[in-house]
Amino acid sequence: MSASIKDIFKDEAVTSARVRDVTLPYGAGTLALITLDNGHDHTKPNTFGPNGLAELDAALDAVAGRDDIAAVGVTGKPFVFAVGADLKGVPLIRDRADARAIGKLGHDVFRRLGELDVPSFAYYNGAAMGGGVEVGLHCTYRTISAGVPAFALPEAFLGLVPGWGGTYLLPNLIGAEKALKVVIDNPLAQNRMLKARQAFEMGIADAIFDSADFLEESLAWTARVLNGDVVVERPAVDTGKAWDDAIAGARWNLDAKLHGAAPSFTRALDLVAAAKDRTRDEGFAAEDEALADLIMSDELRAGLYAFDLTQKRAKRPAGAPGKDLAREVTKVGVVGAGLMAAQLALLFARRLEVPVVLTDLDRERLDKGVGHAHAEIDKLLGKGRVSADQAGRLKALITGSLTKDAFDDADFVIEAVFEEMSVKQKVFAELEEHVSPDCVLATNTSSLSVTEMASKLKHPERVVGFHFFNPVAVLPLLEIVRGDRTDDAALATAFATGKRLKKSCVLVKDAPAFVVNRVLLRLLAEIVETVDEGTPIEVAERAAAPLGLPMPPFVLMGLVGPAIALHVNETLHAAFPDRFPLSDNLAKLVASGKPGVYRPDFTLDPEAVEIFAGGTSPSTEEQVLARALDALADEIRIMLDEGVVAAPEDIDLCMILGAGWPFHLGGITPYLDRAGVAERATGRRFLEPGVASLPR
Repeated sequence: MSASIKDIFKDEAVTSARVRDVTLPYGAGTLALITLDNGHDHTKPNTFGPNGLAELDAALDAVAGRDDIAAVGVTGKPFVFAVGADLKGVPLIRDRADARAIGKLGHDVFRRLGELDVPSFAYYNGAAMGGGVEVGLHCTYRTISAGVPAFALPEAFLGLVPGWGGTYLLPNLIGAEKALKVVIDNPLAQNRMLKARQAFEMGIADAIFDSADFLEESLAWTARVLNGDVVVERPAVDTGKAWDDAIAGARWNLDAKLHGAAPSFTRALDLVAAAKDRTRDEGFAAEDEALADLIMSDELRAGLYAFDLTQKRAKRPAGAPGKDLAREVTKVGVVGAGLMAAQLALLFARRLEVPVVLTDLDRERLDKGVGHAHAEIDKLLGKGRVSADQAGRLKALITGSLTKDAFDDADFVIEAVFEEMSVKQKVFAELEEHVSPDCVLATNTSSLSVTEMASKLKHPERVVGFHFFNPVAVLPLLEIVRGDRTDDAALATAFATGKRLKKSCVLVKDAPAFVVNRVLLRLLAEIVETVDEGTPIEVAERAAAPLGLPMPPFVLMGLVGPAIALHVNETLHAAFPDRFPLSDNLAKLVASGKPGVYRPDFTLDPEAVEIFAGGTSPSTEEQVLARALDALADEIRIMLDEGVVAAPEDIDLCMILGAGWPFHLGGITPYLDRAGVAERATGRRFLEPGVASLPR
């Protein structure tokens, strides 16, 4: 290991590799068991940095060549096997030779497990990701605990490839189609993880045992394998048409979703495609080169930046008041009984486990809202997500009332009524006649002023914005909005409640449409304007493809609803008429009652297309994209100057978690910096070089 690599990873939390001899049952002999343990509890999982790899290498030195052992096993500390490479030093790597050396070092150490004179066994006793999965792939056999909550090769999600054997060993173990689900599909689906049972059924693990006696059962199984009482049979891998078809399908899917915006996915796919014809040495060498290229790319640095945002900044929201100021929440009220209100009621009941009361003026609507929440609980029960007892308790917690005196003893009440200022002001005025002086009043408004909403109350200091994103149970972002008179106690209670709801909270200034909707509407407004000018809808849709968004702009409009898009645009136009022009054609689309410009089969609706026809100054895809990016950069700069959030990092966090902005792009500001748009449109970068890009 070079001195430069040691220096780069000087802060590594070293995972040791302790060896102890275990006498196997059934007279199978002695197993040398290597336990990976970084000395911390389960909240700081085992990782592999250069020094940790050296520890494992030394452990393998100690067992290699011994003639008194029948096998070698590898397992992890309680609840954790290993979660991959230690990435803390990667942003500091400035030399491609060092980047390549990191890949080669992992291969050189891990491959020894498959080259011992005796069989090797991996015992996946807990979470296993990246290099943690790969170290087991090098072993002869693998068992997995039924309690393993996460099993994944997430590298492409971050901007890397599974570079310590994953793209070669896994497809040659279980076939290309299954391997691509782990290497490509799951990372592409917001880093979805496998559960233990799925990993076993895919053939990655050879046996699965209950977590309570996992190691004991694994050792007994090992003994039976060594004695020949258990024969591990693995289906032959089809390296012909099935392999090629899987590659072709994955390539089509990547092109459709990413349009080349994430090189790590393409590189990983290419490695899996070539794995069927390469020797192990050739496959590993190709992984080394891929790692070296990607480590020295801006895309990886952007992915690591996004990872840091979601894992660290999201847990320590900038500007949030001290949690000691937060009040206890023992009962929640929800005003309204529509779909959003029902979703909120279920979320509060599940996470806070306190009574939740919905109110509405109409019995039929109220019963429908409560019934929807209860039906969702039944679905959770059917999927095994909750037990029968839990389902019964949750249903008992969610009730309805036609009068607001049901909120007399509530500590937190959130409104989810029609997005109209006068309606929300009336609701809050009525609430103030019933709730206690300390009860926090929250609004789920997506664009209206929290300050104005609270302006006529006796206690405006207790009103906060609590903006969820739909679907409430899925999207992790919660924009917490501080009005001009919101006090620290109400704000601290909002943040503490958001945390209990398992949401990532971002403090936002009370400004029109806050963060996510303001950014998205500026993008949409610019693109709609080009269509109003005569650009065909399909050209405008394709123009946004390089951004790698979850869906094109007009598809997004159809999802949120043209009426809502128009309403938010009208709110922003009232505040910033020069940057958010009103579209007469969008208003006509809303008046027509059409749900968007697409039919259910996602073909363009000719009548909707006709509504937008008539412009005489069409733009090219390149022109539309340039205008859209310039508009985004301009709006984000203005938002930062206005202090809507504390820093560009908060805008990126909001866009990743609330709008599905591609993780691999690092959010929006690194993309605008890399593309040179930030400097072109605003005169300077959003982030310093090296923050989400290569050091310069």
